Amino acid sequence: MRILAVHAHPDDVEFLCAGTLALLAKAGHEVHIATISNGDMGSVDIPPEELAEIRKGEARKSASMIGATYTCLDYGDFRIFNDHPTRQKVTELLRKVQPEVVITASPQDYMSDHENTSSLVRDACFLAPTPHYDTGADDPAPPMRSIPYLYYTDPIEGKDFFGDPVPVHFIVDISETIKIKEEMLKCHASRREWLLKHHGVDGYIEAMKRWSAHRGKEIGVAYGEAFRQHLGHAYPQDNLLKEILGDRVHPLGRPDTLRDDVL
Repeated sequence: MRILAVHAHPDDVEFLCAGTLALLAKAGHEVHIATISNGDMGSVDIPPEELAEIRKGEARKSASMIGATYTCLDYGDFRIFNDHPTRQKVTELLRKVQPEVVITASPQDYMSDHENTSSLVRDACFLAPTPHYDTGADDPAPPMRSIPYLYYTDPIEGKDFFGDPVPVHFIVDISETIKIKEEMLKCHASRREWLLKHHGVDGYIEAMKRWSAHRGKEIGVAYGEAFRQHLGHAYPQDNLLKEILGDRVHPLGRPDTLRDDVL
């Protein structure tokens, strides 16, 4: 099975869902990681073009730790918008990978790059099987057979831009993969330096571990990652991640299927 995780910037995937991706890779599934942006604005000292190459290199190294591929669509930071040309590129990405499962950013988060990535990927999941949707690629991939399963990660700190908690459908127990998640995040050394200088925040790795521990505590394990499933019209309604990962997936009260009597 192919899994595609798409987020805005290099290191977002590692921070929010690398433990789950490591579990999926360990189970023999084909994992792909992609970012819309190359992370070119994330430094005080390094020029954008140079930094973009550094950050893409860090992301490739990180992905390789679980045998995953890495793709960057090479948009700049703060220049991700849900417009037609970008929607075409994201749709072409899905058609090239042909994933059964897609994981992306939360629809509600602290910044527009994350939220716009979320809506772009949602639209691309719907458009990728539409045969007459033209992506404008020189050598276009064929349409997907069907709409893939779509899951959203936590937003940063689990809250929207009003500071309100964002609901969770289920939490994955990543206790056995927290070490590889930590090592993947460590690959993004330039990101840690940026956070220290721009936000005055150190402890990049510890922040990730604290949040993973917070989610783990909610289900009685050491570390966890939280997700919501997109259950809009025409999207798959059963929880494929639960089927794949079994008891590692802990539902939090959301029914797996819609009730027949409300349809």
